[in-house]
Amino acid sequence: MKIETLRQYLVVATVATGSAGAAFAQDGAVGGEWRHHGGDLGGTKYSALSQIDATNFGDLEVAWRWESADHRIVDLPYEVGHYRSTPLMVGGRVFAATSHGQIAELDPATGTQRWVLDPKSYLRDKPNMNPLQTRGIEYWTDGTDERIFVATIGKQLVAIDLSTGVFDFEFGSDGMVDLSKDLGNTEGLAMRNITHGSPPIIVRDTIVVGSKMFDYGLRNNSPPGHVRAYDVRTGELKWRFNTIPQEGEPGTETWENESYKTTGNTNVWAAMAADEELGYVYLPTSTPTNDYWGGKRHGDNLYAESIVCLDAETGERIWHFQTVHHGIWDYDIASAPNLIDVVVDGRLVKAIAQVSKTGYTYVFDRATGEPVWPIPEKPVNGYSTVPGEKLAMTQPIPSKPPPFEQIGVTEDDLIDFTPELRREALEIAHQYVLGPIFTPLIVAGEGGKRGTLVVPGAAGGANWPGASVDPQSGYLYVESQTRPVPMALVEPDAARSDWQLVIDYPGYENPQGLPLLKPPYRRITAIDLRTGEHAWQIPHGDGPRNHPAIKHLDLGPLGSPYARVVAEGGLLVTKTLLITILSKVDDLSEDRKPFGTYLEAYNKATGEFLARVETDTNLHGVPMTYMYEGRQYIAIAGGGRDERQELVAFALPKL
Repeated sequence: MKIETLRQYLVVATVATGSAGAAFAQDGAVGGEWRHHGGDLGGTKYSALSQIDATNFGDLEVAWRWESADHRIVDLPYEVGHYRSTPLMVGGRVFAATSHGQIAELDPATGTQRWVLDPKSYLRDKPNMNPLQTRGIEYWTDGTDERIFVATIGKQLVAIDLSTGVFDFEFGSDGMVDLSKDLGNTEGLAMRNITHGSPPIIVRDTIVVGSKMFDYGLRNNSPPGHVRAYDVRTGELKWRFNTIPQEGEPGTETWENESYKTTGNTNVWAAMAADEELGYVYLPTSTPTNDYWGGKRHGDNLYAESIVCLDAETGERIWHFQTVHHGIWDYDIASAPNLIDVVVDGRLVKAIAQVSKTGYTYVFDRATGEPVWPIPEKPVNGYSTVPGEKLAMTQPIPSKPPPFEQIGVTEDDLIDFTPELRREALEIAHQYVLGPIFTPLIVAGEGGKRGTLVVPGAAGGANWPGASVDPQSGYLYVESQTRPVPMALVEPDAARSDWQLVIDYPGYENPQGLPLLKPPYRRITAIDLRTGEHAWQIPHGDGPRNHPAIKHLDLGPLGSPYARVVAEGGLLVTKTLLITILSKVDDLSEDRKPFGTYLEAYNKATGEFLARVETDTNLHGVPMTYMYEGRQYIAIAGGGRDERQELVAFALPKL
């Protein structure tokens, strides 16, 4: 039976039987392995493993720990952030990256380190993006040769030959490509503003690399975040896609006064996704410089804050969609899109779903870029009072799915558990401009206001862990947080900056130490991509329900508002469970640190909490899972900053 005929048959069968299954879906991680950062190239974070289920999840124990090989570097050169790197498991080997760009091979059963390779990227020019974080690596094979690739903090694309455990000396120059090159004319630009953290992605024989940019440069000299692709065997440059269009390219008209010539950033700092069958790669892009004041970049600013689909072989743009026009709220698309095949209104759709900091989910046919449900341009308040600013008068608002987070803020959204809390919340809120999403920022002090209260905040909505999908049910799962952030613009020191205005975060005192807004403060939402509706939504975490001001109210879970936990973890989907992590500390006090983490399991169909296990390590990474010698493991990165960095692997007790 030909593929086309089989697909037609599956669509008819699914519609006829009313099956909840998704026809011809992305498979997720296969064979008990985990070959890519998101499990597969489609970023599903799904595995069909089922040994760990609702009946035994609470019996999990720590099977092994591996201390990051960074500990072997004498006098670590740079401060390291939270350890978040997702390991891979291929062919009975676990591969892990460290914050300083080392790669190690580990025994899957014990975590014993077999070898470590150090490209010494930390000896190169120190980037402005500190503390350091490496979020993952990429695997490639042609069936014979095998390689691991990492993009390092020192602007290196490194290839490791797994047959030898050393650099692939046929790739680039002695196994490395210099990523400070191939960006075009960079004369006079602050190249220390660019580094790398997320994994590259490989489609067929092309390796595609994004970048991580410093967002707070005091001068308009940040490099552009153009995306580059190299031959996976030789390291030769295949193409560069200009995320800020250059002379003669479509899109320059969206940069008024030729501002495309001087603007930087607009990079891909998050993970990417790809469709091997189509040969397409999907780029989630970020905000241009200056992130919060666009006086030097009037216009919609393509391809900022967009989903861009490229032919991976040629770099040709197939389609794009801009989620925010002329962004000034730091609404980067901060995570990889998710690919899934689902039946919508009786037809099979090869879909791509992109969650965002905005709290919206944008869903398209990934071959054509046609929205699955309309995304109309709707009027917003584009009348900025900020000198030199010119905002967009409309923004694209999805008709489906509904937002998974609180969108904008009014007085009705303020905490009101008691009259005293309500009164204090109103006093605090009156110091700020409230309004719907995309409310303009103000200059600090304008109208007696300290700033604009932005909801979701720039660290809220869906951040870098992104969403996960169940290819069998067609559900997309997203973990999010509201995190309101007051923002204001201020004049910088003219001797140090050539910007007219830069960002300031005025902050606010929480009412009696409680969050300013009503709960939930953190959520998990299941979105049925067959219908575009929420299947369920739950608060994630108890929150400060035992705070003295509200303890007597006997409230249910409020969702964790813990202020210093930004976009931790992520959602692992298996055949049996929805799995995530949650910090044990659930209050807002600034003198406390989270001491340990819960690994939690939920019912995929209903959101019902099932079980949890705890560890004294503060876990931060996205959970992954694999099977080795008949035993299923769940591995997560944790520690960092002033805590030991390590991978922690859980498994059921041996019989």
